[in-house]
Amino acid sequence: MNKIFAIGDIHGCLDKLEELIGKIPAEPQKDQLVFLGDYIDRGKYSRDAVDFVISLKNIFRNIVYLMGNHERMFLNYLDGIEEELYLANGGRYTLQDYGIAGTDSPVERKKKIPGEHIRFYNSLLPYYESEKYLFVHAGLIPGLEPAKQKIDDLVWVRREFIDSPEDFGKIVVFGHTPVKRPLITNNKIGIDTGAVYGGQLTCVELPAVNIYQV
Repeated sequence: MNKIFAIGDIHGCLDKLEELIGKIPAEPQKDQLVFLGDYIDRGKYSRDAVDFVISLKNIFRNIVYLMGNHERMFLNYLDGIEEELYLANGGRYTLQDYGIAGTDSPVERKKKIPGEHIRFYNSLLPYYESEKYLFVHAGLIPGLEPAKQKIDDLVWVRREFIDSPEDFGKIVVFGHTPVKRPLITNNKIGIDTGAVYGGQLTCVELPAVNIYQV
């Protein structure tokens, strides 16, 4: 059986990401790699982290990139939407990486983003399903099937999802809400262990539920 390796919130922690990729026992031509979003913001190397995750397409045959709330905010910022919300959530580091000034217009902002990066941000999936697992950045609103969820809920929801005992039909693998150690229950696996806050960057191997951390 092919394995799935899901990686939690990176937030520009390039050194941890590179070390983690070198640590996991994935077979690039057989196994699947799933990123749960939040590649950018708060950390120092957001642009380089995006370069690195894009480059992994040249190594891994099957790779999935999900959207996090920080990519959602960044795209909105580039369009001149909810700018203060983005800045209040660590966006300044990413703007500095791309050389974007606060006085830049939306047109000027987008011109400073490499085309490959723009295509990457715009291609991010709201969620991804395998036979037994559903991968999403933040979680699901209980009572709604995935296709009916709003993108802002998929990337922002917290306690309403985490505290829910609902059977979502598949085990939900998510990030977004930092925990000291991976949260593993009968219906959820949470793997944001606060890498950018001094915690570890976490990967879970499925279906064995083996944990790898840096």
